[in-house]
Amino acid sequence: MHRTAAFIASSSMALALLALLAPALPAHAQAAPQSHVTITRTTSPEKRLDFEVTIPASVPDVWEALSTSKGLSTWLFPNAVVDLRPGGDWLVKFPGGSTGGGTIIAFVPQQKIEIAALAPDQFPTVRRERTHATFELRASADGKATVLHLTQTGWKSGEEWDKAYDYLATGNVELLENLRQRFVSGPFDWDAILKQASPPPSNSSVPKN
Repeated sequence: MHRTAAFIASSSMALALLALLAPALPAHAQAAPQSHVTITRTTSPEKRLDFEVTIPASVPDVWEALSTSKGLSTWLFPNAVVDLRPGGDWLVKFPGGSTGGGTIIAFVPQQKIEIAALAPDQFPTVRRERTHATFELRASADGKATVLHLTQTGWKSGEEWDKAYDYLATGNVELLENLRQRFVSGPFDWDAILKQASPPPSNSSVPKN
């Protein structure tokens, strides 16, 4: 079964995403607990997040999952929109009117896609000013899988920026884990996922004798 609760939460982070290291410390890489995604946090000289995951699918198939509306809808959220051009949407619309994703800056077919990424609504300044997310794809050494690298840059100073950095460090691990899971188990069954994620009816809605 897909990790529905984690997925629904991570999607709202936008592209699709813990404690900061002191700026003087070097970058370090680690595998997220119970995840296939490796994360590297860098705080100096440029603050950034780097994530990497190996996906059991060809580069063309992973590219389709990232760069088309149909493909993105198989793992990120139903009815996702990808307008593959500079200035085009890479976007999902959530119940209640919130959006996640961002605006496409540039792309190279089957190699990379760059996005001006929207932060979650609880980080309004970061959401307005955006960060820069770049998905890069390459074939694995044996040619049987795709190595996907996600870099997120454009971080500024301030409490809200620090909190968004921490939040997306976790969220983007979930994002990439769900993309991998899409190829392990197949396209997500959204009807089942959203039904399971829906809250149970309240007592007031239960007929009484």
